[in-house]
Amino acid sequence: MSTGPSAALETPTLDSESPTLLRRITSEGGYAFASMVTRAAAGDARAAEAAKEMAWEQLHSGPWHAVVPIWRDAYSMACLHVAKHHYAAGELKPALGALDMGLIMGGLTLRGDLNLCIEKVNAAFGGIGVSDNREGRQNGQWSKEFDLEKVLRVLPVKSLSCKVMEKKSGLSLEGFLREHLVPGSPVILCDSMTHWPAMNKWNDTNYLKQVAGFRTVPVEVGKNYLSQEWKQELITFSEFLERIISNEYCSANVTYLAQHQLFDQIQELKHDIVIPDYCFAGGGEIKSVNAWFGPPGTVTPLHHDPHHNILAQVVGKKYVRLYPASISEELYPHSESMLSNSSQVDIDDIDEQEFPKVLDLDFIDCILEEGEMLYIPPKWWHYVRSLTTSFSVSFWWSNMVDE
Repeated sequence: MSTGPSAALETPTLDSESPTLLRRITSEGGYAFASMVTRAAAGDARAAEAAKEMAWEQLHSGPWHAVVPIWRDAYSMACLHVAKHHYAAGELKPALGALDMGLIMGGLTLRGDLNLCIEKVNAAFGGIGVSDNREGRQNGQWSKEFDLEKVLRVLPVKSLSCKVMEKKSGLSLEGFLREHLVPGSPVILCDSMTHWPAMNKWNDTNYLKQVAGFRTVPVEVGKNYLSQEWKQELITFSEFLERIISNEYCSANVTYLAQHQLFDQIQELKHDIVIPDYCFAGGGEIKSVNAWFGPPGTVTPLHHDPHHNILAQVVGKKYVRLYPASISEELYPHSESMLSNSSQVDIDDIDEQEFPKVLDLDFIDCILEEGEMLYIPPKWWHYVRSLTTSFSVSFWWSNMVDE
């Protein structure tokens, strides 16, 4: 798409920080990268692409946690140069794609520049969006059809037969701190999201396509991250929505936007949510806010997380099963360090001979309804299945009470 933008993308931080960043990158062996970036800044579009590829190789030279942080900033820098050249040529979609990649894979130093450039590219689109006029869909709204009897047939064994999750409405911060956060007791919090713009806006696929349709997002394809056929892809948000709407993929190849910091990437969606006050009870500090968005049948296998967690259900319904941290060994965690927070047990198809202890374990479960928030204490094991098209937000935080 070419619209002939009237001015170049301005990147003030890039211009002021570039010499310092390049010296740091050079000190890590990035002589060729620095040379390419210098040529890119002088107007060489091919050099910008080459610099981006060099940084990409460094990001994939080993485990993600072992990547030297300066190479993430280098990748952001290269993405900015690539975007500037696309923008100058009137190529808005490739420019936006490069900027998104800088946000997804890059460091924090140039995040402000990336967001400023995204605002300018979005403005150049002139409000162009992708609407959903699919026959049979009413005003772009997600389907609300839900057959509990049918759902129960696909849920794991014994679902909704043990202890059902406690629900509370209008719970005070003091009550949440005393009754749930300190003792580590799960609870469903009702009527705490009615003021979120997302509660109306995210049910409208036209709105989602309008504000995010051209943005690039990482998605997971396959049963879940423990499956051999599982893989990751980078697609536009509009393409992702089409996969959900058209239901082209079978359950084995379901596409899921899972545990992605979408709201750091797409500011328009960030404005639609509010961090729950409960996250600050007792001196809380937010660690991560993630999006979980996908069609019916998406599954997060049994695992635990290190932080306090509020899972806010904005669109649709989810089944959630929880096991307390005190019975971790009976849930057969993986021995590999990378997967030690995940269970070897497939809750959807339990191997009774290999994992006999699981069958007799008590758990707490629920169907998390639209507009409800579930508090999951640290280290509590949880399995999650989307029962309908589902858009959820998780808030992870640490707390002074734990220290």
